Amino acid sequence: MATSHKVLPATGPPPTAPQPAPPPLVGRLPLAGQLPVTELPIVRRRRPAQWLTTALVLLVLAMVANSIVRNPRFQWDVVGSYLTTDAVLHGLTLTIWLTAATMVLGFTLGTLLAAARIWGNLLLRTLSWGYVWLFRSIPPLVQLLLWFNLGALYPTLGLGIPFGPEFLTVKTVHLFGPVLTSVIGLTLLEAGFAAEVVRGGILSVDHGQLEAAQSLGLGRFRVMRRIVLPQAMRSIVPTAGNMMVGLLKSTSIVSVLAVQDLLYSVQLIYNQTYQVIPLLLVATLWYLLLTTLLSVLQYYLERHFARGSTRGQLPPTPLARLRARLSRLRTAVDAAPEARA
Repeated sequence: MATSHKVLPATGPPPTAPQPAPPPLVGRLPLAGQLPVTELPIVRRRRPAQWLTTALVLLVLAMVANSIVRNPRFQWDVVGSYLTTDAVLHGLTLTIWLTAATMVLGFTLGTLLAAARIWGNLLLRTLSWGYVWLFRSIPPLVQLLLWFNLGALYPTLGLGIPFGPEFLTVKTVHLFGPVLTSVIGLTLLEAGFAAEVVRGGILSVDHGQLEAAQSLGLGRFRVMRRIVLPQAMRSIVPTAGNMMVGLLKSTSIVSVLAVQDLLYSVQLIYNQTYQVIPLLLVATLWYLLLTTLLSVLQYYLERHFARGSTRGQLPPTPLARLRARLSRLRTAVDAAPEARA
């Protein structure tokens, strides 16, 4: 028996007629439906307020620079004549030495205080906390004056048996001079702040790193030197750089002790010549140069200790960016004659 098959109608959409090709793009931008997304032109967003603000800031900076350069009361010729004199350079050398010595000694003592605060027993933790509390509470100038007048409290210092005879006795007036007093006072002050900076950096290291090192049988000093501090430096370096810049400027207070640093050197000169503003500008320019160099050093130290903390490569340095731009500019200049030909 033959069976009949019915042809069902198509259920899809009816066929459409081919669309005409879009007209050529002459003198106008393409519409969104005429080009693929990857070939659409990128139009920068207009920011008129940003450009206006930039123009106003540049105008104000130009006015300030013009008032500084063309103002004869600044006496820039006098500034240039005293900028590299022997007295100023001697004070600059002492300022740099005082900053470096205080920074090294302060962070060495601060690291010991931080270790005692974290891993010490109750007595060491209490002493560390008390040291930080005391020396962070007293102003720097007051500390320097107290150390400078230590001879009024202890005329002599002796070495011997406790509560017994003394074998060596030294007069405090002959022991603590102005420079040594400045080093001691600034070191003890810096150690109080450095202890908290180092302690914060150590606590930022994951505790699992310490447990893994202890499970390998490493000693506490080796764990501190090879595992903890290299990772903690990522948190320590930015704050330590700011402290170094602040310490460089804080060394100017030793001038009250007649220490011939940079500020005291220019004070001696303008007390004789009465050219106060030009000599203060000399000290200002040297301080600006030193803080700039310290900021550059801090930047490269942060990059050094940031290796391994970020995925991929570190962003290029300003010098690398400048070299890349100069290379692109040189390539564009070399390619310009070929394009004209």
